[in-house]
Amino acid sequence: MKLGLVQELEIVRITENGVYLSDPADSTTDNTPADRLPEDLTVQRVLLPKNQSPKNAQIGMHLTVFLYKDSEDRPIATTTVPPITLGNTAMLPVKEVTKIGAFLSWGLAKDLLLPFKEQIVRVKAGDGVLVALYIDKSGRLCATSRVYDYLRTDSEYRENDTVTGVVYEIIDAFGAYVAVDNRYSAMIPKQDLFCSLQIGDIVTAHVRRVLPDGKLTLSLRGAAYLELSGDAANIYEKLTAAGGFLPYHDKTDPETIKTVFSLSKNAFKRAVGHLLKEGKITLSDVGIKAVGMDSSLLVKRD
Repeated sequence: MKLGLVQELEIVRITENGVYLSDPADSTTDNTPADRLPEDLTVQRVLLPKNQSPKNAQIGMHLTVFLYKDSEDRPIATTTVPPITLGNTAMLPVKEVTKIGAFLSWGLAKDLLLPFKEQIVRVKAGDGVLVALYIDKSGRLCATSRVYDYLRTDSEYRENDTVTGVVYEIIDAFGAYVAVDNRYSAMIPKQDLFCSLQIGDIVTAHVRRVLPDGKLTLSLRGAAYLELSGDAANIYEKLTAAGGFLPYHDKTDPETIKTVFSLSKNAFKRAVGHLLKEGKITLSDVGIKAVGMDSSLLVKRD
């Protein structure tokens, strides 16, 4: 039997307080009081409280339960299956914050502790936070928002699929880390971040690549051919709003393009090429000019 897991256990003793359960493989199934069992066997039995025990309980009956520790730090069983199990991840609401950390609601009598040292950013009551479940050094079940090592890499998503996930960490040098479906490992690279994101944001993105290790590389933009018309319209709208001239061209710094248009340099060049093909603009080494606008607007700028 292991804390934090849903497992099938066998009723080995019936008392006024409830029923005691044990692993079906355990041969100790008589009615010997638990306090008289050898010390190394007492942990092989766990109480399922009377209010959760079946009315027709019988020795040998199998029940599906979840194991955790109660408020007195004793192993206890429950027939309530929480939304998160050992080694897995889930989005849980913050019930309250105390001096030792945040307590999360997970449907059990004892709330789940998210220690301060396991928080990437400080949370407050009412927040939803993506966490993984682990056993700490004292043998208690705890939550951590440092979920990178707990996310799975066996999704069935393929390139160009649309996915939804939560941003759980942002590292400026690399990008935004996303848990797709709250369980699969993914990242939006720095160069593809064309808007400001914060931890906890829910994003819809498309799969740019599936890496050999199964992790997903995402983009907040759709496939290039689907975005082309929208990108071109965006540039042309800014162009006309500026009076028909914009001082941006093929040699403009990519970061400037990203700041002004929320586009990568490649997307910008594709969209400008589209506008050229439609005859809506002319392009020179000083900028973009809308066709039909006063040529005096085409002034070289620093």
